[in-house]
Amino acid sequence: MSESEPIQFLPRADGSRQRSDAGGAHEPGTITAFSRQELNAIMAVYGRKVSTGEWRDYALDMTREKAVFSVFRRATEFPLYRIEKTPRLARKQGAYSVVSPTGLILKRGPDLARVLSVLDQGVRLVDCR
Repeated sequence: MSESEPIQFLPRADGSRQRSDAGGAHEPGTITAFSRQELNAIMAVYGRKVSTGEWRDYALDMTREKAVFSVFRRATEFPLYRIEKTPRLARKQGAYSVVSPTGLILKRGPDLARVLSVLDQGVRLVDCR
């Protein structure tokens, strides 16, 4: 192939869809993704944390099993938090979860706004008397 030849994109042979925002059963070859409303809720929290200087970067990963929004303090570090959408767990434990860097699930549930509330909690003073 020379540089003057155009690149030809061919449709998939299996005819499967590229994305799926549904939380139910998946067809083979579909990708789990965040919907516009879900991304708006996540970006609202992200924007507040960026304005305070706590977070600086993010990454989106979408696979067949789950969609992950990772939050970073710096782009070269490991993620501070991962916001995951796993439709397979929607009926059991809830499709959404917030995971810490150590793998500890901070909050899980069916309502994204409620799950994201764990990230908005401020620092609390603890009395150790």
